[in-house]
Amino acid sequence: MFSSASLPAHLLARSSRVFPRVIPANARGRLARFNSTLADIEASKVEVRVTSSPKTPPDTDAIPFGHSFTDHMLTIPWNAATGWGAPQIQPYGPFTMMPSSSVFHYATCLFEGLKAYRNDLGKVTLFRPDMNMKRMNISAQRAALPNFDGDAVIELIKQLVRLDKHWIPNRPGYSLYIRPTLIGSQPAIGIHPSTEALLFVICTPAGPYFPQGFKPVALIPPTSLDPGTGAYKLGANYVSGLAAQSKAYKEGYVQNLWLHGPEHYVTEVGTMNAFATLKRPDGALELVTPPLDGMILAGITRDSVLSLARDHASGKSKMDGLPERLIVTERSFTMSEVKQAAQEGNLVEFFGTGTAATISSVDRIGYLGEDVHIPTGPDGMGPVARAVFQHLAGIQRGVVSHPWSVVVSE
Repeated sequence: MFSSASLPAHLLARSSRVFPRVIPANARGRLARFNSTLADIEASKVEVRVTSSPKTPPDTDAIPFGHSFTDHMLTIPWNAATGWGAPQIQPYGPFTMMPSSSVFHYATCLFEGLKAYRNDLGKVTLFRPDMNMKRMNISAQRAALPNFDGDAVIELIKQLVRLDKHWIPNRPGYSLYIRPTLIGSQPAIGIHPSTEALLFVICTPAGPYFPQGFKPVALIPPTSLDPGTGAYKLGANYVSGLAAQSKAYKEGYVQNLWLHGPEHYVTEVGTMNAFATLKRPDGALELVTPPLDGMILAGITRDSVLSLARDHASGKSKMDGLPERLIVTERSFTMSEVKQAAQEGNLVEFFGTGTAATISSVDRIGYLGEDVHIPTGPDGMGPVARAVFQHLAGIQRGVVSHPWSVVVSE
């Protein structure tokens, strides 16, 4: 999965036929609801439930930061149909979430950090909480999570802090650290913006960052350039693409084609590996996919497609529907090369591969203000995609005998 965190928006090409089996059929309607007028957070509707078992605030010298929390927390639910629900200030403790909740799989989450201070006269203050709410809303928009009335949340945080203000250590340099958090809580697996969310706030007493006084720190740069996390199956790689996916829908496309660098190198198709089939001057077909250079995921379906295609090209195992002269390459290629091949009639097909969809063909890519049209057959697939898909499906269902097919029961 290619991480898009550092990718400028203008380097996202749009593809119109990708992911039909991963994006639910009604996803377009659900995404549209993010822009409808829904209930916002109203501090006046807060429901307060005070704990019956208050704790004694700990000695902060004896407990590391972030290991002890105040008696109460704030929770505010959201869903795409009705908007924000009634806020609740309730005893601190666990809340129930389904294992399929999107935050666990696609890292649809964000947080802020601010502090409450208390002076010798007992006055409690927050420092620039409006800036935290502004940044939190900006982060929420980027993560395709709902925005909210920041002033209302500040009022609710004030109520929470007033209830637990005795947890603020009355010592110089000490404070109450406040952690507002927003997570996607929709109990369904699927790479699309979460239709349910939960905003919650917890608090923990905090001592001085440098208990022994300010002192310089030692730094060291990485020994090599870190290529990022794109080669790993991390939830954090998915959340950064959700907002771009929503934008693609609005523009009439289904998913994004991630491009990299000023050369616009093709990397991945949404959350799938990218393949193109090109016609070479000698008449042979070249099946090409980007190399595993640390930027993209080493997809299992990607490896399967390459292995089957290479077996066919070498004569080891033939697949019906494929030409004898097939060349399989892992190399970098640019969107300009794809566009030129399409203009010259040498682009045979373009498709993505992944566990969910197996193979998903593409018939149109929006690039630099115009559409690059890609040929497909009557069934929506090109020749290589069709042959490989049929062979893979046979292996997956146990119809075609193959070591990849692991028997669970007969």
